[in-house]
Amino acid sequence: MSGITRRRLLGTAAGATAAGAFGAGYLAGGAGDDGSGRAASASVPFHGEHQAGIATAAQDRLVFAAFDVTAGSAGELRELLREWTGAAARMTAGKVAGPDNDSQLAPPDDTGEAVGLAPSRLTVTFGFGPSLFDRFGLGGKRPAALHPLPRLPGDELDPDRSGGDLCVQACADDPQVAFHAVRNLARLGRGSVVMRWCQLGFGRTSTTSRSQATPRNLMGFKDGTYNIRAEDTDLMNDHVWVGASDSPAWMRGGTYLVARRIRMLIEVWDRASLQDQEETMGRKKISGAPLGGSAEFDPIKLSALPVDSHVRLANPATNGGERILRRGYSFTDGMDPDLGQLDAGLFFICFQRDPHKQFVPIQRRLGSNDKLNEYIKHVGSALFAVPPGVRPGGFVGEGLFA
Repeated sequence: MSGITRRRLLGTAAGATAAGAFGAGYLAGGAGDDGSGRAASASVPFHGEHQAGIATAAQDRLVFAAFDVTAGSAGELRELLREWTGAAARMTAGKVAGPDNDSQLAPPDDTGEAVGLAPSRLTVTFGFGPSLFDRFGLGGKRPAALHPLPRLPGDELDPDRSGGDLCVQACADDPQVAFHAVRNLARLGRGSVVMRWCQLGFGRTSTTSRSQATPRNLMGFKDGTYNIRAEDTDLMNDHVWVGASDSPAWMRGGTYLVARRIRMLIEVWDRASLQDQEETMGRKKISGAPLGGSAEFDPIKLSALPVDSHVRLANPATNGGERILRRGYSFTDGMDPDLGQLDAGLFFICFQRDPHKQFVPIQRRLGSNDKLNEYIKHVGSALFAVPPGVRPGGFVGEGLFA
């Protein structure tokens, strides 16, 4: 059964199984087409020079989970990563997570809720947190770029939504396929890891390929107009991928992931005038044009933007030319019982060659001066080293154990 695809097994009846438990807002909508002409049956290769889910054209749904390691040795951790790698390679190809043991007395090797569903461009991306290197004798292999992020202006971080030894980012155009991937990796990790926190995301808020139109965030503005695209090879090499001369050697071809849970004060934002919203962002709301321009991709004239506008403060020209690859998602997690307001916003994800030279100074400037701070709160944060891609027969992070 291990070679049988989900698509061939039971048809599409399993698609709605978890809708009641995990919310119609996340699970609504099937996987037909992502708006770029890519069919739901498409799969993204798991093996390659870089891990998928970074430069991959951004999918529509996200499940992001952070784990704390409970394994007792480096050998146990290595075997977990080997098992996770095999399961991820099978699931991204549209297969079940593991070979069926055919035993009626043991749990099945796949939870089954994605049986009959197409691959939906599923990608599974793994990362290592700073705290992982505090044990197992791995301290000497911790990258210099992986020391914890400093406290940043405006941080109101919840420790229960921050940090983690390991992360798994599952992206797909079908939410149940993404959920299935994380659920099965968590199941396989029982006894070696425990989930620390998990975030569901819907509606990508960035464009990572020129084949994609610019999406809108929950504030109603186009987001990520000037993001780095996968086709920008030189920019990817300069700003995203760890280079051939960078240290440590086991991270070459990898990158660093910063995740930030940004709560949007939706009710306050919705009472702001259109003029205030546009001056806060530095863009026209409907066209996406920068203030002073008429079309979305018109050149930005910094002098035409308010000095505290988000677009001006985030622009590379304001940040010494530094850029990051953004890959975020909208989220909604019901109501805040204390305030009676929506718990919704942006689950911000970015990739960069060195977070302390790129993300940190950019966020310091934004956190200190951005008018948008009147309408948002940073409530969760995490940093992970994302190792390079996996060769057939290898496993993610293999170089760490060499």
